[in-house]
Amino acid sequence: MSLNDPRWGNNNQGGGDRGGNQGPPDLEEVWRDVNRRLSGFFGRKGGGNGDSGGNSPSPGQIGGGIGLIAGVVAALWLASGFYIVDASQRGIVLRFGKFIQSTEPGLRWRLPYPIETHELVNLTGVRTVEIGYRGSERNKVLNESLMLTDDENIVNIQFAVQYVLKDPKDYLFNNREPDANVVQAAESAIREIVGKSKMDFVLYEGREQIATNAATLMQEILDRYQAGIMISKVTMQNAQPPEQVQAAFDDAVKAGQDRERQKNEGQAYFNDVVPKAKGTASRLFEEAAGYQARVIANAEGDASRFKSIVTEYAKAPEVTRQRMYLDTMQQIFANTTKVMVDAKGNGNLLYLPLDKLMQATGQSASAPAPTPDVAATPSRPSNSAGSDPVAPPKADVPVPADYRSREAMRSRERGER
Repeated sequence: MSLNDPRWGNNNQGGGDRGGNQGPPDLEEVWRDVNRRLSGFFGRKGGGNGDSGGNSPSPGQIGGGIGLIAGVVAALWLASGFYIVDASQRGIVLRFGKFIQSTEPGLRWRLPYPIETHELVNLTGVRTVEIGYRGSERNKVLNESLMLTDDENIVNIQFAVQYVLKDPKDYLFNNREPDANVVQAAESAIREIVGKSKMDFVLYEGREQIATNAATLMQEILDRYQAGIMISKVTMQNAQPPEQVQAAFDDAVKAGQDRERQKNEGQAYFNDVVPKAKGTASRLFEEAAGYQARVIANAEGDASRFKSIVTEYAKAPEVTRQRMYLDTMQQIFANTTKVMVDAKGNGNLLYLPLDKLMQATGQSASAPAPTPDVAATPSRPSNSAGSDPVAPPKADVPVPADYRSREAMRSRERGER
């Protein structure tokens, strides 16, 4: 369609049909259509084009339409009082801003606004506040984290507090900013506990205990405020000296660790040496006691044997001397390699103990065995009056100590005779 078309912008010209006109609708026609619809809704009968004269609506028809609208509006207003409380929430109903009741989970109804309002409070959700940092440990808040210990040292402590709501009424109405109260109570509690503790206790072995004590003290403070909050957990995120003295503190810590290591090494060496020394001393003591008992027993045995010999000697001196001499010679000759031969005897046949010599040679095969010497010895004199029947051993035979004692005893006996 060209711009010179006489029907452009005049769709109803001449009262004819629009026919094939594809242009936009006329705004006046749209407005007349809206008026006709509203008149029909209020019971008015329109005629013609809607702007010509007709029958005017009656008062009853107008009142009925207004009542219907008022009913619809009232139904919608009353329906706005319904609300749903989730399982993890509690509903708080307020009437002109004053607390009325706390509702349980489910579909609930209250008087519509502005008479009553409601608030939904989450009781099971865990809330967290951060003290000394925000978001990350690197984002430090020094006015919250720097604290003074009992030994006048400054530490940098960062911790988080987790809490839940236990009473929605107290949480909403007893304190203006309950979450801010949690932050203030946490900071006050941790400062009080750190101020009563030593620096090493705060930084190392006492971190868990400090967190537990802080949670208890925070709960007591919030209960006094009637905040309706229950502390669930306090977590120590970081505890260290200030950055300005971190290097010096690390050196002191290393020195302390070296001292503890050396003490442990010394204690380990002590635990290794002292029990061994005690064991050795106990063994030596037992050996000495055993040696003492053995020597005493041997001495007592020798004394008892000597007493028995003296008794026998008093009964038969000659026989006892002869027996003692023979026993002594037997002990001496059993341990020597020399052979004693009686050269003055009547017999010409000499007896040599070859079996004993061969046995001694076999035992000393690793070393050259000494060659047995055959020495001539005079025969023992016969018993006669005034002569000693016991012949002394030759010079090449070792003389035992008991033999010398017996010789001295016999000398005294001969002197007495």
